[in-house]
Amino acid sequence: MSVTDPEAAFTFLSQGALIQEFKVAGHNIVQSLPEARFYKSHNDAYLGETIGRTTNRVKGAILENLNGQSYKLAVNDGDNPNSLHGGFQGWGKQDFEGPKPVNRNGREGVQFRYLSRDGEEGYPGTVECFVWYTAAMEGEKTVLEIEYQVELLGDECEETVCGVTNHSYFHVNPGMPTTEGTVVTLGTDQFLELDRHQTPTGRIATFPLFPRPGNSFTLGATEPAIDDCFVIDNTAPQSCPLDSRSLPLRHLATISHPDTGLSLEIQSTEPAFQFYTGDGLYIPEAKTDKDIIISSRGKRSGIAIEPSRYVNCAGREEWRGMCRLRKGELWGAKSVYRGWKE
Repeated sequence: MSVTDPEAAFTFLSQGALIQEFKVAGHNIVQSLPEARFYKSHNDAYLGETIGRTTNRVKGAILENLNGQSYKLAVNDGDNPNSLHGGFQGWGKQDFEGPKPVNRNGREGVQFRYLSRDGEEGYPGTVECFVWYTAAMEGEKTVLEIEYQVELLGDECEETVCGVTNHSYFHVNPGMPTTEGTVVTLGTDQFLELDRHQTPTGRIATFPLFPRPGNSFTLGATEPAIDDCFVIDNTAPQSCPLDSRSLPLRHLATISHPDTGLSLEIQSTEPAFQFYTGDGLYIPEAKTDKDIIISSRGKRSGIAIEPSRYVNCAGREEWRGMCRLRKGELWGAKSVYRGWKE
């Protein structure tokens, strides 16, 4: 399988190096927009985007004690005083160079590159980000591997912070308006306890709403409603390398639907992941160049599963080692997505 073949299962766009299509047995299992231009005007939900310069939330939209000073970030988290997904114009809203065909680790793929300048959305230092997508078939399974690499290039400062993930919304019953009936299995029941502004208190606890790791639960019409960061490695602040690509892949989540037989498994070298049932999701109606109306989509029409470091590791000094990037270092991560139909 080649990601550059016209018959390939995947479509990527230069804006945000985003995933527009991820087809399994002919079914697109990611929520998407029909034309590239709509990702400029209809994508407040971050559909398919590469998230950066940091992932998730930075508490209070401030970085303290970095390069001996503090940096104010964009406040864009609704009623919460946080910076979310890299700011108003985070990496998912930027145009990357690419896709450039490459051969990586023996597989055909595509490369995207983005140069984030010093001061963009308040972050210090100029950094270079590479995103590589490679595809393969493993028996009947369609496999997508995503690899990220970030390097501090500029002379503006000695250190910065970074984190990168993908923000696709998955739907393994794509003919229906919601994910009701989706069966979910998570690789952990540990999560980051949150304060009233949706940032971690620092305590890792057992999630109260579903069974132990490896046991499944089913999404209903409205419950359970989840938007939490789950922890695969509770020693990550001490043990997670800045470049996690050398670590073994670990199971984050598997989702499936009995009506379609479609399944998706996600593994990553990252120590945590955000699991969001999409209760605030809204995708506006769109009219294509051929006057075809694409209906709006609402809450619980997709599930976001975002491999990452701990939420607010950039803003929490004892966790910052997971995301502090200095000159001569590389930040890196790798995730693998396997889709199949029974």
